[in-house]
Amino acid sequence: MTPFDFPNAPLLSARGLVKCYGATAVLQGVDFEVAPGEIHALLGGNGAGKSTLIRILSGHADRDGGELVYGRRSGQTTARAAPCNVAVVHQELALLPQLSVMENIVLPLRRKGGRLFDRRQAAAVARAALSQLDESLARHALGRPVNELSLHQGQLVELARALASGADILFLDEPTTNLSASETERLFAVLRRLVREHGVSIVFVSHRMKEIRQLADVCTILRDGRTVANREALDDLSDAAIVERMGQLRAVAVASRTERPVQTGTPLVLEHGDLRLSVTPGSILGLAGSPAGPAALIAMLIGASRGGDWRQRLPGWPARFTSPAQAVRLGAGFVSGDRAAKGILATLPIIDNVMASRRVVQRQLWAGRHERRDCPELLRTLQVKAGALHDLPATLSGGNQQKLLLARWLALPTRLLVLEEPTRGVDIGTKRDIYRLIRELAERGTMIIWWSSENAELVELCDRVLAFDTGGRCVGLLEHEDLNEDRLTALTGVAA
Repeated sequence: MTPFDFPNAPLLSARGLVKCYGATAVLQGVDFEVAPGEIHALLGGNGAGKSTLIRILSGHADRDGGELVYGRRSGQTTARAAPCNVAVVHQELALLPQLSVMENIVLPLRRKGGRLFDRRQAAAVARAALSQLDESLARHALGRPVNELSLHQGQLVELARALASGADILFLDEPTTNLSASETERLFAVLRRLVREHGVSIVFVSHRMKEIRQLADVCTILRDGRTVANREALDDLSDAAIVERMGQLRAVAVASRTERPVQTGTPLVLEHGDLRLSVTPGSILGLAGSPAGPAALIAMLIGASRGGDWRQRLPGWPARFTSPAQAVRLGAGFVSGDRAAKGILATLPIIDNVMASRRVVQRQLWAGRHERRDCPELLRTLQVKAGALHDLPATLSGGNQQKLLLARWLALPTRLLVLEEPTRGVDIGTKRDIYRLIRELAERGTMIIWWSSENAELVELCDRVLAFDTGGRCVGLLEHEDLNEDRLTALTGVAA
């Protein structure tokens, strides 16, 4: 019997966890339990406290109050527990690309220096861990550099490293964000086998309700740093009930795509071989399919590539931009869902992040008085919850960081806004805020080009969708009246 009076001791129990950063209370009394051999969904909106909870439970952050029990070991006496049975796999892989699969799995386990590296023993450890996930990969890939692997294979290496550490609880933070539908299915099969054959417990963090229901048994829901549903069966909760408890009932209804007013102005013409496509002001063109095709077009549109087969035609624009700075100055904006690699300036304060594009256009380096006036208004427009303008973006939730990237373009005369998975890893409420903003920009005459791996999102928002197959080839253009998820899946070979 644990101190929490469970008849069967869970692997992990937390009660009344409290965590503050300065005057901000991030966790205000969170309860959370994980039972052996279950897949447990941890749900909540951006800023609900999920990431802070995971950091505390995995021993990477102190708690300010509350009780912790790991198996039979109580963590009540110290602020920071050091559980050997908990591992975290983040959405952005933490692998060393030039090292081999074997080295990535075993090197984090070497906590003591001065000892010779026993490659035979290391290979045995890595092979045993990876075999639990993919026997073929374990046989053939231990010596390969990680940068030669697919994204799905890299994720398996991360999981193998966690298993090699002896973890019996795996926290997976948005693990499907960068995966295709087929890769997601393979990952889910691996996770189910870990639970069934090896007794590992999975804590799954995701904003995608379809995936949550496909994988998880029970859920815990956080809202504003408190537990509002504690280990409840998913079968007993509707999607609407879950979203309501998250405090996002306003986002349940899928807004119907309203007809936008017809805009006048010169269209952007895109050319690729025999394909010639016009994007009119105020329209939203979707891009569907695996990354290869959309990525090549997007690179041309934002000045990230001078090569490739795509061309653009618009008065005052070159056939290809020579740099991202030229694209910005001529009115082409870009927002990516990969905040860490393609968006957020992590070491600069919020005001510099919001004003970055304006400074490129105006060729200025420092914040002026007008920026200190305009930045708060832009943040209010996007409902960004920020402390001070000179705080770092790391003080914001992922959803609010994504809104910073959108705020860059609101006060500029942007003719074209290119969106690359802009809703990746954000909660339902933030998604709806982004949808609303994009519709408003289109109504003002901005041309929108939107790549999404979620077909339902494209069907809801776009006037037309250009589809690419898994080899990156253009395979069709669907007009609004022909748009549906089945048609997109048939054309692209990707169900999402």
